[in-house]
Amino acid sequence: MKLLKDILYRASITSVTGSTNIAIENICFDSREVSAFSAFVCVRGTQVDGHQFINQAIESGAIAIICEELPKTIKENITYVQVQDTHKSLAYMACNFYDNPSEKLKLIGITGTNGKTTTATLMHQLFQNLGNKCGLLSTVVNKIEHEEIPSTHTTPNPIELNKLLDEMVQHGCTYCFMEVSSHALVQHRATGLDFNVAIFSNISHDHLDYHGTFDEYIKAKKMLFDNLPSTAFSLVNRDDFHNEVMVQNTKSKVYTYGLKTMADYKCRVIENDFSGLQLNINGKDLWTRLVGRFNAYNILCVYATAILMGEKELDVLTEISKLTPVVGRFQYLKSNSGIVGVVDYAHTPDALKKVLETIKDIRTGNEQVITVVGCGGDRDKTKRPEMGKIACTLSDKAIFTSDNPRSENPEAIIKDMEAGVEPIHFKKTLSIVNRKDAIKTAVSMAHEGDIILIAGKGHETYQIIGKETFHFSDIETIKEFFKQFAV
Repeated sequence: MKLLKDILYRASITSVTGSTNIAIENICFDSREVSAFSAFVCVRGTQVDGHQFINQAIESGAIAIICEELPKTIKENITYVQVQDTHKSLAYMACNFYDNPSEKLKLIGITGTNGKTTTATLMHQLFQNLGNKCGLLSTVVNKIEHEEIPSTHTTPNPIELNKLLDEMVQHGCTYCFMEVSSHALVQHRATGLDFNVAIFSNISHDHLDYHGTFDEYIKAKKMLFDNLPSTAFSLVNRDDFHNEVMVQNTKSKVYTYGLKTMADYKCRVIENDFSGLQLNINGKDLWTRLVGRFNAYNILCVYATAILMGEKELDVLTEISKLTPVVGRFQYLKSNSGIVGVVDYAHTPDALKKVLETIKDIRTGNEQVITVVGCGGDRDKTKRPEMGKIACTLSDKAIFTSDNPRSENPEAIIKDMEAGVEPIHFKKTLSIVNRKDAIKTAVSMAHEGDIILIAGKGHETYQIIGKETFHFSDIETIKEFFKQFAV
C-alpha cells in the first residue's frame, strides 16, 4: 500500500481533482484487473483506449483515475489526475509503487535485432555460476535465480516488470539481465528504470510494421543509450554499421567489441563445427559448446560484460566453456540415420542469413541443406520476399510454410515470400502451408549427412492460426519424424 502522492513522483501532472493523500492498494491499466482501492491508468493502446473504461474501473473499486483527458462526468470521492502521457506516468508509478527496485540491482539491458535472448540467457548462466544471485527477463523465460516464470513478452509491462525486479531484490539478487525490445522503449515500458549497463548487439530489418521506417526503428533502440546516466557504461558491437549512432548522445562510458574491426574486446574464430567453437578472445584461447560465428559475437559480449563488471578473467573463461546453448537457438539434433536437424528462432532476414551462413561454414559440401521457413502474419510484410530469397539462395531446397499466420491467409503470406525467389531458384522451392507437413516432407527428402534447418519459431511451443492458439513445437515435431523415418 502506498499513498497516491508518493506514487505520482515524476509523472508529468497537468491537473488534480480530489485528494492525492489516499492509500492505493495496486495500480492497473486493464480495467478487468481493478479491485478495491486501485489506481487506474488510462493507457491508449493500438486497439483499445483505456479512457473508455473509466466508469467500469470505478465500479470495480478504483479510487484514483490517471488520464490524459478528464471524463465529462467527475464523480465524488474519486481522485482524477490528468497527466501529459499515461504511458510514461504508468512506468514511473510502477517504479515508485515497488520502491524503485532497479536502483537496488545491477541492471544490464540488452537491445538489438538479433542475439538479445542468447546473450541475456548466457549472462544469467555465467554470473550465477560465478557465485552471484541473478535475475533474467527474456523472450523465452523470466528467472529469479533458477526459478522459472513464464514469459509472455520480450519486455513485460511496467507493473509486471517492476514487480519481478522487486521479487529479485527480495530474493537477494544483485544482477538482472534484461532484454529490451524496441516496442518496450517506444511504449515506455522501461522508462524510469536505472540501467547500469546497456548493450547493443546489432540492428537489421525488423518490426517496420510497427515503427514505419528503419530510421524510426533505430531511434527506438537508441532511446536506451540516450537515457543512461554518466555512471553507467555502454557496450556496442563495433562491427555493426550503426554502432556509433546508438551512442552518439549517451552520457555513459562507451566500450566496444568485435570480430572484424579494432575494438576494446576482440575475438577470432579458430574452429567452427557442430561440436562448438574454438575462439581466441583478447589473446586467450577458449572453447565453447555454442555453434556459429553469430555466437562468437554473443560469447564475446558476455565475456566483455563480465570483465567490465569486475569478474576475474580466468574464472570467466573457465565458466564460459561450460555454458549450455539456449533452447531454440541453433539447437542441434541428429537422427539415427545421420540426418542433422537445426532448430532456430531466426525470423528476420539477417538472422536467417547468419544461420544459413553458419551451416555453410560447417558443411563439407557433399550434403544438401533443406530449409523450412515461414513468416508471421500481421507483422512486417516487407521482409517476406527477402526471407524467401535468402532461404532459396543459401539452401539446396527451401520449403515455405506457415509460421504464426494469425489473422492473415497463410497462402497469401507464402505468396509474399515467393515473390523474392529468382527464376533460377524456382525448381528448388516448395510451398506447403501446414507446418507439420512441411517438416515431415523435409525429413522424408533428407539422406544421411543432410542438414535440415527449421527456422522462425525456435523455442515457441504454439502456433497462432486465426484467433486460436494451438500447441506446436518445431523441436518436438522434427524429433517425431526422425523416429518415424529412422532406418
